[in-house]
Amino acid sequence: MIIFFKAPQGNIIATATNHNLSSDEVNKLCWLYGGAEKLEATSLEGYFVGPRREMITPWSTNAVEITQNMSLEGISRIEEYFPVADKNAEYDPMLQRMYHNLDQEIFTTNIKPAPIEYIEDIEEYNEREGLALSPEEIEYLHKIEGQLGRKLTDSEVFGFAQINSEHCRHKIFGGTFIIDGEEKPSSLFALIKKTTKENPHKIISAYKDNVAFAQGPVVEQFAPTDHSTSDYFKVKDIESVISIKAETHNFPTTVEPFNGASTGTGGEIRDRMGGGTGSWPIAGTAVYMTSYPRLHGGRTWENILPVRKWLYQTPEQILIKASNGASDFGNKFGQPLITGSVLTFEHQENGEKYGYDKVIMLAGGVGYGTKRDCLKKEPRKGNKIVVVGGDNYRIGLGGGSVSSVDTGRYSSGIELNAVQRANPEMQKRANNLVRALCEEDVNPVVSIHDHGSAGHVNCLSELVEDCGGLIDMTKLPIGDPTLSSREIIANESQERMGLLIDEEHIEHVNKIAQRERAPMYVVGETTGDKHFAFEQGDGVRPFDLDVAQMFGHSPKTVMKDETVKRTYSDADYDISKIEEYLTNVLHLEAVACKDWLTNKVDRSVTGKVAGQQCRGELQLPLADCGIVALDYRFRKGIATALGHAPQALKFSIFLIFLFFIIFL
Repeated sequence: MIIFFKAPQGNIIATATNHNLSSDEVNKLCWLYGGAEKLEATSLEGYFVGPRREMITPWSTNAVEITQNMSLEGISRIEEYFPVADKNAEYDPMLQRMYHNLDQEIFTTNIKPAPIEYIEDIEEYNEREGLALSPEEIEYLHKIEGQLGRKLTDSEVFGFAQINSEHCRHKIFGGTFIIDGEEKPSSLFALIKKTTKENPHKIISAYKDNVAFAQGPVVEQFAPTDHSTSDYFKVKDIESVISIKAETHNFPTTVEPFNGASTGTGGEIRDRMGGGTGSWPIAGTAVYMTSYPRLHGGRTWENILPVRKWLYQTPEQILIKASNGASDFGNKFGQPLITGSVLTFEHQENGEKYGYDKVIMLAGGVGYGTKRDCLKKEPRKGNKIVVVGGDNYRIGLGGGSVSSVDTGRYSSGIELNAVQRANPEMQKRANNLVRALCEEDVNPVVSIHDHGSAGHVNCLSELVEDCGGLIDMTKLPIGDPTLSSREIIANESQERMGLLIDEEHIEHVNKIAQRERAPMYVVGETTGDKHFAFEQGDGVRPFDLDVAQMFGHSPKTVMKDETVKRTYSDADYDISKIEEYLTNVLHLEAVACKDWLTNKVDRSVTGKVAGQQCRGELQLPLADCGIVALDYRFRKGIATALGHAPQALKFSIFLIFLFFIIFL
């Protein structure tokens, strides 16, 4: 049943429970909801804006956990609804829906777990589910069918598409380029790696992990001797490594800016957590690039192009919501944002139009770890496979595939399903566990990987890639009982980490997890047979492939292109209008005041920020770099700078990050 509470602000809090609440339970909930009043009605009339019924919000997840900590049993979901005047009220269709009356069915989805589907027509399934498989990849899957002597399951085809998506495998960067009929001798990835190979300097690890490490200084670590219990803090010297990471989260931010940018920031943080056998994120950076926002009806230079009909969100909405999302995650997780950038741009010339209609949202950051932990260890048969973090929900299904194609190619339903949901509070707990393991004298972690694109199937398969593993699906935490096997295996609930841990350390790690309130589940073990499978409680395996079939032999991407030479006219200007030009430049989002960005994000949390993104006594000018200390004596630290120069590449992005160690 659903019980309605009315908060003092007028919003309605719907609470799903499996029993009639006692007066004591009602009083506890009224207190928890800030002095709310329990309503006797089982339904409410009027128009309300609230969360989509099929998407449990992070707010609900955290609220339910709070009730459990208050010894309130049987509460499964709590959501907030806001009364509006009529059905024409504004709301975000990506996250919310309009409700005409609230009743006992507002959480009902009428979805039952779908059975395992054996795919008869891979081509049709590819298009139906928006998997972005190439003809060569489809042919490869047919060969696997022949090797196995059976049809592939929906979990296997879906999982293969995510694992081998451009997002996860960088097929374009690693592919073969044929330009003007000539095959180029090196891939883009090889060109990037060539720089590091010829000038390694202090690089220790790059391109083979989710984060790069450079040699750092010797710093002081201030941490408990034993994290599993109350213990004395001690100071010891560690040889550090500096972690460096940047990635874009463009498609999710285009479709749903708040959660897209939020999970972009969260994912980048997890990448730094998952470097080697664990490391610590310390500070973040953010970049937003859109077409012109046309505020207040537009300005003169924004008339270069007519206003387009935006597929999901306008540039103005993206700039506001995306920056809110990235700031919100950093604030709740406890990571300062110390530098960033914003750029708006459109241009039309020679019959061609340029603009960031698909937003560029870049999340970056720096951190550190111990040199001892900067490289992953080799998994061995019998290692325990551990998942730390939140439950499985119908969230982020197919994000790796959909982000690899043009936005709008697939139906809005497919693209909406691909958008993730951020839960920074839960991710912080997982981070506390990882940090504790790294700070102890013996780090029990064999390998670690974040749950991002493709969820369990990508994270856990990469953990055991060199060894093989078997996952017991009955041990995976299920937040939504309507999930099919495919959805359990591949959902992208974002706040999780996968770890390989020696069995002898499991009890100690579990004690630390309990102390940090980080949900921890031992879900399987490595097998040593280079085979990877998920097994249901009834013994059926919805996913059952050799590791080599998943990773080893998928077709190489071949791209053909022709050289196009473009010329652009010089700027046309009138020297007498210099003041007008100056005023216009000062109004550009890239140049104008950034208070709307800097004043809503924590720029100093951790106590180690030596130079944040604002300067001076009044915190007005923006700095050219951010600086963080690596210990509490502020002797050694990291400086990071970030910027853009689109004109350098003829209206393409040019981003450069400068990371270096400061020795004071």
